[in-house]
Amino acid sequence: MIEIKEVKNVRDLKKFVHFPLRLYKNNKYYVPPILLDEINYLQKHKNPAFESAEVGLFLAYKSKKIVGRIAGFVLYEYNDKINENRVRFSRFDSVDDQTVANALFDAVVEFGKKFNATKLHGPLGANDLDREGLLIEGFTTEQTFEEQYNFEYYVKLIENYGFKKEVDWLEYRIFLPKKMDERIERISSLVLKRSNLEIAKIEKKNAFIDKYKDGIFNVLDEAYAKLYGVVPISDGVRREVVKQFKLLLDPRFICVVLNEKKEVVAFGLAVPSLAKAVQKSNGRLFPFGLFRLLYAVKKPKNIDLGLIAVKPEYQRTGINAIVLNEIGKKIINAGIPYVETNLQLESNVEVQAQFENFEKIQHKKRRSYAMDIKHCNIKQKNTTF
Repeated sequence: MIEIKEVKNVRDLKKFVHFPLRLYKNNKYYVPPILLDEINYLQKHKNPAFESAEVGLFLAYKSKKIVGRIAGFVLYEYNDKINENRVRFSRFDSVDDQTVANALFDAVVEFGKKFNATKLHGPLGANDLDREGLLIEGFTTEQTFEEQYNFEYYVKLIENYGFKKEVDWLEYRIFLPKKMDERIERISSLVLKRSNLEIAKIEKKNAFIDKYKDGIFNVLDEAYAKLYGVVPISDGVRREVVKQFKLLLDPRFICVVLNEKKEVVAFGLAVPSLAKAVQKSNGRLFPFGLFRLLYAVKKPKNIDLGLIAVKPEYQRTGINAIVLNEIGKKIINAGIPYVETNLQLESNVEVQAQFENFEKIQHKKRRSYAMDIKHCNIKQKNTTF
């Protein structure tokens, strides 16, 4: 008998957040989130991303032991954008037992139907800055802090429930040369001059972020507006993101491009890899976790290529070369041999093309699934709610 229990208090929320630590114990590829941030993130009243959303968190018990978890999010703003009633699942983790997985998905189906959802998709977070996608290739490959690791058997559990592929994302390891390609430097200089652009100067990191943060988020919203699963980033979410990550950014790996009006028209952000530091502390900030994170920022061994975004009217002008040249040179100077990209939609050939002059390997792939639930019946009969 599988018992599904909805999370209603902080005590159960902590069980929800900590369950993967036990499930992935001794797995060298799993990178936990920062636990305190995750606990706050999943409380609707503390997360501005859920101001116009419904949130359901569920734990699966078998013989009084937690054997799985799942979250369901109904994002009204996203549903209005695509003109569909959807519920997305997130934070799916389970032992290798189809009955447990079925019971968890049943719970999210029933949750979604309360709010008239007719389609279930995921894994997806509350916005594009959250972890998303199920790992379907690259199970024995180094993972980034920004994305979620999962066991290979998850693919079977999800597909056996009836899910089908909706989109795939690709991830690359890009090897850097000893010196930036002269063609990229030449294009960068040409575009800066031709379009009357400039690279914003960074003197003090906090002042720089405060000055340009709104312009950066505006460019991000415009550039990513048509991408799968994306919702605009609200003012509240912007404040939370800046507050959480300002301390962990290295100004060497930030590039902001301005037009003649001093408006942000493009930016790029690479971040020192936090994966090993977070793994060593098991997602905890204290007593040594914060120190490890700050050390990883100050003395990076690996770099994750976080975001590159260009205002639509400046796309296809070669402006990406400015960002790649500026950040690439600084990464090379830091002695970093390669960078890890995060998710790139397999259909987004323009983004993939910007790395065509670099040696690279495509070593991971993630998937978002979808299924109609309008006429979906409970699949795991011997379940209690």
